[in-house]
Amino acid sequence: MSCNPLEMRGSAVPPTFSGLPAADDGQWQPFRAEFERKLRPLWTTFNEWVVAQGAEPLPDLEFMHSSNAANIYVFPEEADYVDARPLDPTWHRIDSSVRRTEDTYQLPPDFVDRPAGTALVYLSLGSLGGADIDLMRRLVDVLGDTRHKFVVSKGPQADRLELAPNMVGEQALPQTTVIPQVDLVVTHGGNNTTTECLHFGKPMVLLPLFWDQYDNAQRMAELGYGVRLSTYGFEAAELTAAIDSLYADDDLLRRMTALGERIRARDGLRRGADLIEQVATVGFGHVSQDQMHE
Repeated sequence: MSCNPLEMRGSAVPPTFSGLPAADDGQWQPFRAEFERKLRPLWTTFNEWVVAQGAEPLPDLEFMHSSNAANIYVFPEEADYVDARPLDPTWHRIDSSVRRTEDTYQLPPDFVDRPAGTALVYLSLGSLGGADIDLMRRLVDVLGDTRHKFVVSKGPQADRLELAPNMVGEQALPQTTVIPQVDLVVTHGGNNTTTECLHFGKPMVLLPLFWDQYDNAQRMAELGYGVRLSTYGFEAAELTAAIDSLYADDDLLRRMTALGERIRARDGLRRGADLIEQVATVGFGHVSQDQMHE
């Protein structure tokens, strides 16, 4: 089995890692050309090493093989590029794969009983984004001037980050127990956090930093599940307006709640476990979608 994000490429979808819109392909080819220019030498060297170890050559400009038995990727159907990018039958989507934890998180009483019009927001930029202390401090400064309440995953430099009075937080938080309690999430757009927000039906403000985060941020924005902002170039008013508008959009909140219910009902963890068992039963033969439903 394998899970290869680069296998999600297709001529009818934006280039992987570009963060470009699906509805406007004007910059797709220039990005692909620059991607090849930058990556071709590295890929060639790595592919030669892979072959020297006795493995098959890698697919062009990809750094992983896909499996001939089954390949799995995590992204909800409602956000996927299913029609634009059909995959071969070895590929299986899991709508969510939410990390389970025995840890709990209890909100302070004044965060539970909030004044009307006060959103409860979870802020996390992941372990790498959280290490950017200047960015975290700017977010605290901007969000500290709002009427809303924030639960902050402070990151690896927590001892250097002083939270505003309308915030609580720790260096690390049990994210999958925090997200269900909040109204919306400010995130870097990593695949775990993005799919967990959809799993629990929470709108997002997305501040992508690198890799798949650009694609996730763009996809959430173009589907109406959140607002994408420039991570280092946003104006304070843009960020606060994004939070205000998402929280005030009752129709969006209802749609997100319904979306989360559908995703949770499809039970991605069980589907993933069933797929692994099917591979173990069939061996290294081709496990198709039809076999998954037998």
